[in-house]
Amino acid sequence: MELAEAVYELTKLFPPDELYGLTSQLRRASVSVASNIAEGRGRGSDGEFRHFLNIAQGSAFEVQTQLLLAARLKIGDELLLRKANALCIETTKMLGALLQSVKS
Repeated sequence: MELAEAVYELTKLFPPDELYGLTSQLRRASVSVASNIAEGRGRGSDGEFRHFLNIAQGSAFEVQTQLLLAARLKIGDELLLRKANALCIETTKMLGALLQSVKS
């Protein structure tokens, strides 16, 4: 949830011509992370939970790539970009650890 909040805060400052491009992509991918964790947990089986955790992790990697692209294109506030990227890295690590614990 913190990652999605950081992405929304960051993308508020993106240029209007990115509304249907990078802004939309980043927002959808960041919301997908938390949504897939919640959906997987609600499914009731470890197998389905792992499946949705993998999807969430893929979405987190998407966010990280899109944040790197925004930085390369010099879109958005540098401090907010760094904050979102740090949260994304932390989220990816936590998802990896959670996946390992569910596999065990």
